[in-house]
Amino acid sequence: MSREYDDVQLSTPRFGARTLTKLALTVSLVGGALMAASPAQAQGPYERGPDPTDAILEASRGPFSTAQTSVSSVSVTGFGGGTIYYPTDTSQGTFGAIAISPGYTARWSSLSWLGPRIASHGFVVIGIETNTLYDQPASRGRQLLAALDYLVEDSSTTVRSRIDASRLAVAGHSMGGGGTLEAANDRPSLQAAVPLAPWNLTKSWSGVRVPTMIIGGESDTIAPVSSHSEPFYTSIPSSSEKAYLELNNASHFFPQTTNTTMAKSMVAWLKRFVDDDTRYEQFLCPPPSGLSIEEYRNTCPSS
Repeated sequence: MSREYDDVQLSTPRFGARTLTKLALTVSLVGGALMAASPAQAQGPYERGPDPTDAILEASRGPFSTAQTSVSSVSVTGFGGGTIYYPTDTSQGTFGAIAISPGYTARWSSLSWLGPRIASHGFVVIGIETNTLYDQPASRGRQLLAALDYLVEDSSTTVRSRIDASRLAVAGHSMGGGGTLEAANDRPSLQAAVPLAPWNLTKSWSGVRVPTMIIGGESDTIAPVSSHSEPFYTSIPSSSEKAYLELNNASHFFPQTTNTTMAKSMVAWLKRFVDDDTRYEQFLCPPPSGLSIEEYRNTCPSS
């Protein structure tokens, strides 16, 4: 079941400045004058939006107003078109971008609530349609990468001008989640990957170096976590940043309706690794907890 949303109302984003102690450095006198102390360090170059809070991450929309545009399948190659969501603000610099794939036999409409929600936190999002409804994970992985290439090379100037091509990510549900792992394995330059209830016959992902958060459902009978999400997570080397979030009593279809716990963790992961925004570490480590979370494991990223 899919849901459609109107673009959010324009909000006025504000930066949360980090307070850094200025160190006065006494140096040798030259010509009777003291050299000036170095200025305070600026915030991270990719930080976008206000200082994050639980309320901001749990709301149905983030601080950025968004717009959207459709992409016809006849205008692209390598994937089946889709919908692009992007922040309307151009004052804070460019944004990272993420491509998201639906699962087996599903269309983007099954996940469409995620588009404006993620975009409203400062990302360009393309929710793809697959070439056929029956494409397997390897094909979906290639299509995710094709969609990212389209965004940075061939999308409209309005979209393309908002994207930092060095900060890209992938996500997907079910076979789209399996495709997310395929894409991360094939393109190590990606900054983040978020497989949702992933399904894949390949169980070992020892080659993945992309920071990957796997989100599974405790009651998933189509891609049981014991034979999919958990072994996927375990197989990713501990030297790679990774996390495993298991949602309490969630079925295979938890991404297809609004899920606050999933969205909160997903956005925090993308902000931390696509934007290199360490303000979001607090939502990843120490591990989040609550009635909706059955289990959480991670490598505890730190700045």
